[in-house]
Amino acid sequence: MISLPFHRARRQAANIAALYGMIVAQARSPSFYRECGVPDSVEGRLDMIVLHLVLVLRALGTGSAVSQQLFDHFCRDIDGNLREMGIGDLAVPKHMQRVGEAFYGRAKAYETALDAGDATALEAAIARNVFGSAESNLGARRLATYMTDATNRLGSIDPAALDKLKLDFPDSRLAP
Repeated sequence: MISLPFHRARRQAANIAALYGMIVAQARSPSFYRECGVPDSVEGRLDMIVLHLVLVLRALGTGSAVSQQLFDHFCRDIDGNLREMGIGDLAVPKHMQRVGEAFYGRAKAYETALDAGDATALEAAIARNVFGSAESNLGARRLATYMTDATNRLGSIDPAALDKLKLDFPDSRLAP
């Protein structure tokens, strides 16, 4: 039997979808909303997906084809969700531009703080982006600790092992 290149592409797409599904499932953990006070709204849920996506993209490394495919899957998912929410075809690109700007701004703030090991800067970025506050709060402090722990636990991800990958996120039930 002739092996077609499409099988590999389909398997890769399925692996990316599964990886993205793990990110979304973790981002939807109720404890983020109950214990940290993340707003249980479209914006709050998007912020939690972005936060987890940033963590996984960091672990995959920049310039990885898998990173790009994962980001593309995120964009398609958000585009589809906007349309399901009733946003018209002409308005979707404008919303997607805002989502892209928000993603890159948050990613830069989170990565800069994580790279520097600066918990205060990470708390401030989370307070500003997730809670819309100029000052840190208990929820931002908990999420900053969670992000630091997640960065250490995720380490680096081998893109070649995506078919067996299980993301090792910390427990979302955060200690008080």
